[in-house]
Formats: sequence, C-alpha cells, structure tokens
Amino acid sequence: MHAPTGERLTSLDVCSGAGGLALGLEQAGFDPVLVLDNRDQACKTLRANRPDWEVHETDLMDFDPYEHQHAYDVDLLSAGLPRVKATATVTRHDSGAEIALLRATMQLMYGVQPRALLVENVPDLVTKPGYEEIRAYVAKELAHLGYRHRWFVMNALDHGVPQNRRHGILVAFKGDALDHFEVPPPTVHRHRTVGETLRESMGARDWPDALRWARQADEPAPTLVGGSWERGGADLGPRGSKAAWARMGVDGGTVADHVPDANFHWDPTLGRPGLIPLTVEQAATLQGFPPDWHLAGLKTARYRQVGHACPPPVGRVLGAAIATALRS
Repeated sequence: MHAPTGERLTSLDVCSGAGGLALGLEQAGFDPVLVLDNRDQACKTLRANRPDWEVHETDLMDFDPYEHQHAYDVDLLSAGLPRVKATATVTRHDSGAEIALLRATMQLMYGVQPRALLVENVPDLVTKPGYEEIRAYVAKELAHLGYRHRWFVMNALDHGVPQNRRHGILVAFKGDALDHFEVPPPTVHRHRTVGETLRESMGARDWPDALRWARQADEPAPTLVGGSWERGGADLGPRGSKAAWARMGVDGGTVADHVPDANFHWDPTLGRPGLIPLTVEQAATLQGFPPDWHLAGLKTARYRQVGHACPPPVGRVLGAAIATALRS
C-alpha cells in the first residue's frame, strides 16, 4: 500500500500493542519517531517487525515527553488505548485504568503539541451518556490547547476487514485543519466473510472439508475480543460471540496450535468436539494484519495482542484522511 501523495509525516504512537494502528498509519504516510507500550511481548512484536522503529517499554502514565523531545511537534499523536468497559461498569473501580489513560493522553498533548490527535476506542465512548463526563473533559482540555475536535463511529467491516468491529474515534486538529477532515467513507461495497478469508489456510494441511466449511462460514466474524491479560486462556469472545462462531462451525472457546489436518472430523452437530478452532494466525488475518506480521510470545499472549489490536486497514484509512486534512 503506497502512502498518499506528499512528503511523509511524523507520529508518536502510544499504547501501541501489536502495532495495528501504527502499521496502518505507516501505510498512510506516517513514520513514528517513537512508539511505546507497557507489555514486553508487544514491544518484542514491534521490534521484530519494525527494527528501525524506536520502541519503548513504558507505561503511558509514566512517560515524560521532556525526556524525549524529538517527539515534540510531531504531525500526529496516535493512541490505540485499551478499550474502556461497557457503560454499565463506568463507575466500577476496574474501569478506572482505561479512563485514566485517556486523561493521560490529554495531558501528553500539553508537552508534545502535535498538529493532530487520533484516539481509537469503543463506540460507547462516543455515543453513550455514561461517558458524557469524560467527553466534556476531553473537549475542555483540547479547547484550552487550541484544538478543534470531532467524535465519530466507524466499522472495520466497511474497510475490507472481515469482522463486524465498530470503533469509537476521536480526532483533533490545531488551526482550521478540522474543516478539511472527512470521515472515511466505506472503501468496500461487499463485506468479506470468514469462509472466503480463511478457506485457503484451512486447507493448508489437506483438510478435505475446508471448502464445505468455508461455505457455511458465510458471514463476517463477530468482534474479536482479546480478554483479560490477568486471567484465563485464549478464546474469541463472550457467550454471544461464541454462539455466532458456532453457527459458522467454529469453536470460539479456544485457539488452536494448527489448522486441521486430513484426519480432522468436522461435525457441528456434535457440539464443541465437532467444531474447528481458529489459530492465532487466522485470527490475525481476520483482524487485517498482513501474513508476514510476526507476533511474539506464547499462544495466549499472541492472541491477546491480536484481539486488542486496531485493525491496520482502519488505521490506514484514518491516517489517509488525517494526512489529507494536514496537507490542505
């Protein structure tokens, strides 16, 4: 994917995770002067794929831009922040960390003073009354700094990602650049299905039912959910998501080490024993990562990185829209 016309732009990417947002922005013409994440496996993933990136294993709450002044005045501050909890749990203690990171991002704006800001999170952050207080805080801080902002919701499904994954987006610009920003319109006219996306990989070890399975998996994936880093193994999401996966003949309760071989007996009428689990690599494909993107760590850690990531195609279309506005 070639960058838009014009000189390449600079970015500071925080809470980078597996690098989905940063990769998409790179495809749109942004080169990060620094990326940071607080998890060892994520930083190893970033270094493995982009050894020329300056990667810092640092918690956003502890990051001091004064110690990294080459990040001052970048074109874009991008943040794929951990997804906040559902509005029903906004007031619970365990939802505070995500809101604190959003506040930390606003404080980082004071030191970095980027030309533009991009924050990616859940759609509830944009639409639900339970988050009105944090939206008001964001508006106040950005106005104080001289930025104009906009909230909106977009779906990765409309941009070639075979997954029904809605995103809450915040963009902000200095000056009048917001007047030149347009929310990316859908870039595909037909949504891709799980079956057509994974059919080739499902048959890689001569599983004879790969085509029959692909015909049953004839809809986009439900939202992949990374789950808690602190507990549990890898699975594809909550109960409702698992039911949707089962309708496609997929066991959403686990993640496989390998795709099925020629001896695997696929029979959805048997329940979970007759369903086929996906591999981490297949989940990454459904998240829009390129096949050569290496994920560091053991299976559960690798899947967590995938499930928590922003799909690169979403970062690419957002980056292209932001770059256009900055160059106007």
